[in-house]
Amino acid sequence: MEKGEIMKLPEDTLLLSKNGAEIPIGDSAAPIIDDQENVIGAVLVFWDMTEQRKVREQLSYQAFHDALTGLPNRLLFIDRLTQAIERLKRHQDTRFAVLFLDLDRFKLVNDSLGHPIGDQLLIAIAARLEGCLRASDTIARLGGDEFAILLEDIQDVSDACRAAERIIQELNVPFNLDAQQVFTTVSIGIVLGFSHHDQVEDLLRNADIAMYRAKALGKARYEVFDAIMHAQAKALLQLENDLRRAMDNCEFEVYYQPIISLSTNKLIGFEALVRWRHPKRGLISPAEFIPIAEETGLILEIDLWVLQEACYQTQLWQQQFANFNQPLTISVNLSSKHFTRSDLVEQILQVLEETGLNASSLKLEITETVIIDNPESATTILAQLKALGIGLSIDDFGTGYSSLSYLHRFPFDIMKIDRFFINRLDKESESLEIVRTIMMLAQNLSMVVIAEGVETSEQLNKLQELRCEYAQGYFFAPPLSQDAAESLIMRDHQ
Repeated sequence: MEKGEIMKLPEDTLLLSKNGAEIPIGDSAAPIIDDQENVIGAVLVFWDMTEQRKVREQLSYQAFHDALTGLPNRLLFIDRLTQAIERLKRHQDTRFAVLFLDLDRFKLVNDSLGHPIGDQLLIAIAARLEGCLRASDTIARLGGDEFAILLEDIQDVSDACRAAERIIQELNVPFNLDAQQVFTTVSIGIVLGFSHHDQVEDLLRNADIAMYRAKALGKARYEVFDAIMHAQAKALLQLENDLRRAMDNCEFEVYYQPIISLSTNKLIGFEALVRWRHPKRGLISPAEFIPIAEETGLILEIDLWVLQEACYQTQLWQQQFANFNQPLTISVNLSSKHFTRSDLVEQILQVLEETGLNASSLKLEITETVIIDNPESATTILAQLKALGIGLSIDDFGTGYSSLSYLHRFPFDIMKIDRFFINRLDKESESLEIVRTIMMLAQNLSMVVIAEGVETSEQLNKLQELRCEYAQGYFFAPPLSQDAAESLIMRDHQ
């Protein structure tokens, strides 16, 4: 210690009062020096730090806890997970598991009941989750409707699975919020920590992958991460990266599936279908890349490109075969994501103006998801499209759960019966009755019917007996390249 320096008390020193209470204090000290500059004493000042300490503790709490639920937040969860990995380095026989939870259809609660009810639901869920776990476990809210759980000192993955089952069962019980019963379910991904080489970000990512796998398999369930999931996730990420470059590299193609009149056996138009010709993998099935395009939002750009190409080609065919009894039509699919945009009608108008195609030759195919996800905007947009003379088709009819309640509210011209029912026409009497009922419904609503997925002459005969007007499917032709479609038009024209 330097001459004249007075030692301060350690930080967070506690003073014991006469009644035994502990009081946090701060202090300052100054030496008393005589004429020879010798320290002969000191002046000590102490003050009560209770309020300052409360503020500091409150700030620390807020930094590591979720403001809504009071649970640990992502930062604190990562710290606890890091400590668990460090313990593995010292005790190789220990095990822990990470559970990644995501509520199913939570957005629907917010949209239908409002965000205050949504917040109440999150608070109630947090309380139930805490009731399912041990005091030594860590549960955190990562944000939105995502939660994470750290289960320490477990024997094996079966302990984590039992915890997930308890959580799923507990959350299946409805919540009573503001005199309303609210139902929710949860999808859970599980990853086991058993190596000191594990990294925090890898464990969270792998649990997240397993959770999305649970959602893909039907929600309200759990899945345990494994090496196959990791390989699939890497392949999916690579496919997404390739998909983002595909538009710039002109890798997409439009194929055309013929739509046939069953009364004349003549071609009346095509459905435009996008195909991706990958530079290394060749043609990739739409079933593989369309879900990725939907999830990433790339479907907006892809759909508009298909619309532009298909309208332009159809207008060329109409000029080339001008003496057709009636102009060829083109049907183009639109994702539900378009109906969240205010400029959709303007974009379609611009395509029609640029390609010169008459609006009456364009049919837009829309799935029931459009109506369910965006009922208000869909009402306005569909009415505007109808006013332009564009045909509106409800696609995959019969597979949704609320088709009947929506049909009379929206200006659809065409009903496309899903291939699921058509494929069973020649095998199951129930499917025949369903198709008959759908056709009667369409007739009462003055809608045209197109049967999708016709593959056999028996199916065709059944549809003709039911007086179905139009059909498409491999029985007539698969989706065709532009050149093959043009050859079909020429043969049909002759």
